Amino acid sequence: MYHDKQHTRDFISKVPAVTLMFWVIKICATTVGETGGDAFSMSLGLGYAISSLIFLAIFFVVLTAQVGSSRYHPLLYWTVVVATTTVGTTMSDYLDRTLGLGYIRSSILLFGGVLVLLFAWRAVMGKIRFENIENRGDEVFYWVTILVSNTLGTALGDFVATDTGLGFERGVLIFAGLLALVAAAHFFTSVPKSALFWAAYVLTRPLGATLGDTLTKPHEEGGFDLSRIASSLVIGALMLVAILLATTRPANMLASTGQPSE
Repeated sequence: MYHDKQHTRDFISKVPAVTLMFWVIKICATTVGETGGDAFSMSLGLGYAISSLIFLAIFFVVLTAQVGSSRYHPLLYWTVVVATTTVGTTMSDYLDRTLGLGYIRSSILLFGGVLVLLFAWRAVMGKIRFENIENRGDEVFYWVTILVSNTLGTALGDFVATDTGLGFERGVLIFAGLLALVAAAHFFTSVPKSALFWAAYVLTRPLGATLGDTLTKPHEEGGFDLSRIASSLVIGALMLVAILLATTRPANMLASTGQPSE
């Protein structure tokens, strides 16, 4: 079992500080993952299975680069996040539609997967982390949990928007409201910060998914009927600008040196 040790030197964390800009970029990443995943599986007609295999291959390539790096690289880190969101989109659709599990059963299955990963992470490494990821074991658990969390978030977003009949626009409001509750718990309660982080991480995925669907779905389904490919490019550009802005902030310099946090 891994135990925290007192360090006599500064260590280098390979993930960014969790700030407001972090969540802005995360929502952009989940939105472009939704539109990008749908562009491959639907617009290009590749289907959910083939698209999932393509995005899984991309995910493993960029994840290998991320794990093999010795420090935090903003563009590489967020490329891996986008890869998890595109894989999450196509894998969720494959489970829901191709395998016929439906949104409820796949959401329950994936939620159980997230809980199992978090329990295993704590049992093996001694602590669930979301910042100061500075060893290989924590990093592997971190990325696998993100991958399953983003897949879960896709299923939840589709469930709220379609099965409940609320539509995509009201789905965005619901998930934004739930995120506001998590933020309130962060500031006004003693709920463990790691639990709140992963709750927010799951919830930002369906928020991004419903935002993406709102942009690309036909008017009769409550969307704006925009091109999936064009939407992906525009959101990706906005995300890149946000990353560049975040890397120039003094607070982000602390993140790159891995200063301890909750």
